[in-house]
Amino acid sequence: MEVATMLMRTDPFRDLDRLTQQVFGTAARPAVMPMDAWRDGDEFLVELDLPGIDPESLDLDIERNVVTVRATRPPLDGSRSMIAAERSRGVFSRQLFLGEGLDTDNIRADYTDGVLRLVIPVAEKAKPRKIEIGHNDNRQAITV
Repeated sequence: MEVATMLMRTDPFRDLDRLTQQVFGTAARPAVMPMDAWRDGDEFLVELDLPGIDPESLDLDIERNVVTVRATRPPLDGSRSMIAAERSRGVFSRQLFLGEGLDTDNIRADYTDGVLRLVIPVAEKAKPRKIEIGHNDNRQAITV
């Protein structure tokens, strides 16, 4: 009876290299758009850095509670003799998974100075509120 044997070589640097590419990106697959997010009162704000992006190339979609941001930085034309080309080109995409307590029907977006800002209101149902406690002054004595 013949037994098939598989030899697995391990490379301790392969996993580190893969993680580094995911975090910082490569020329072929750039890193995700840097983002800041915070809550300010009854709104959540998200800012994504997209310098040099034509506003016409920005696309913002929402499906259920997932916001998808897409942007395109066109390739350089071949007529330039580049000395350095460090800015990533192509299509960029990022998804934001929003909580149930946000009002996704009223998201506002603005792109100024290379920063895409999303303002996401907290849904009315998720805001803290006071509940009145009723009371009855006409108490009746219970006889046993």
